[in-house]
Formats: sequence, C-alpha cells, structure tokens
Amino acid sequence: MPAPSPPARPAVRGVILDFYGTLVRLVEPLPPSHRSLFLRRGLAEAADAWGDQWSVGPRDGEEHTAHSVSERAYHAWELDRLRRRALSCGVPEPVAGPLAAEIDRAMKDLRLALFDEVPAALAGLRARGLTVAVCSNWYWDLDRALEDVGLAGLVDVAVTSARAGARKPHPLIYRTVLARCGLQPEQALFVGDMWTADVAGPLACGMRAVHLWRPDRAVAGAAPPLPDGAARIPSLAALSGLL
Repeated sequence: MPAPSPPARPAVRGVILDFYGTLVRLVEPLPPSHRSLFLRRGLAEAADAWGDQWSVGPRDGEEHTAHSVSERAYHAWELDRLRRRALSCGVPEPVAGPLAAEIDRAMKDLRLALFDEVPAALAGLRARGLTVAVCSNWYWDLDRALEDVGLAGLVDVAVTSARAGARKPHPLIYRTVLARCGLQPEQALFVGDMWTADVAGPLACGMRAVHLWRPDRAVAGAAPPLPDGAARIPSLAALSGLL
C-alpha cells in the first residue's frame, strides 16, 4: 500500500511583514552621521572608538521587557545606553548626556518611502480576507511611522520590538504579534528581507516564511539555501502567487 500522505497544513489566515527593507526604504535627506556629531565637539578619538552607527542600538535577539513598560521608561533606557557607550568611548561626562540625546534624535529622524509595489500588495492581501500585520525591530512609534508613509489603513496589527520587550529573532516578539493577530503559528506567513530575523526566527516558532530578496537589496552576499517551509521572492508583487 502507498504511504499515507502527510496532513495538509492549515490555510494561511494572516501575513506578517517586516517594516524597514521590506515595506519602506530610506530616502534623502539622510540624517547626520554619528561621526559628524562627535567631530562637531572635537571628539575625533571617541568617534573612532564609537564605530558603526548602525550597531549602537539594542542587539538583535535582545530581551528588554523591564524597560518596555512605558514609552518614557523605554526612551530613558535608550538614552542611558547611548550615554554609557559614549563614556566608554572616552567622551567626557558633561558632554555624554547631550551627545547621547543628539544621537538619539538623529537615529530617529528618518525619511522613509514605500517600495512601489507595497500599497497594491497589502491591498491584495486584505481583499483576500487575510489579517495584515507588521512586526519590526523598531522604535516606540511604529504606528506613527506606518501612518506617515500611508499604510495605517492597510495594516491591522503593528508590533514593534520597543513595546514587545524583545527584538527579532527573540521568540517573545513573534508570540506577541501572533497573539495580537489571533493566529496560531501554523496559520501565519512571515515576510521580510533579513534572513535570521524574518525567516529563521519565524520558522523556529512554527510559522511559514518568505524571504524577500530584492534585486537592488542593501544586504550583500548570496541568498542562503531555503529550508522547508520557506520561499523566496524578488518583490512583494510576487507574494500573492504563494497564497
């Protein structure tokens, strides 16, 4: 007798998307570099020690629930982290606080624009009756960022790491967005451009995943091989074909 077929997976009821690099991109005018803020104060050696401005926030996978109890508490933690890092780089104590505040403002003063296919892709998901969610390693104000780029009416649920208390690929943020959507992991499809945060992490939590690998992507290198439960697309316009 032929072997029995494996049970069919439940139908997808919701699509969860990453934000930056998946739905939006950075456009000019760009915020000032961290190095320029150091040099303005004559802190060249500290600027060298500071390093890559994209690596000074919380680490991917970091859990910070104790600081995510309120917007005020979270912002205080953000500023304190930057201040302590500045001190460790040799910034004098009286300068560290004001410098941290200026760096914090620069990190959040972002001009964002939608990728061209995003509105139609999200509208198509909603037309199918699917829950549409955004799950991002982002600051406290993800709702406002979605509104600023015109997505507020196309997104049912928005979960940011700042409020969830952990950054992708920590399981807590995936559990949070699933609970907010009213979905079981096997009912959700996660879509994003970052391999660990948007593919490996969701797969480990029982979701299906789609790796967005744009031809003009900012991420260098070759695309990792696809494991079971994952697919790869060059644009969100191709997402409907997977559903």
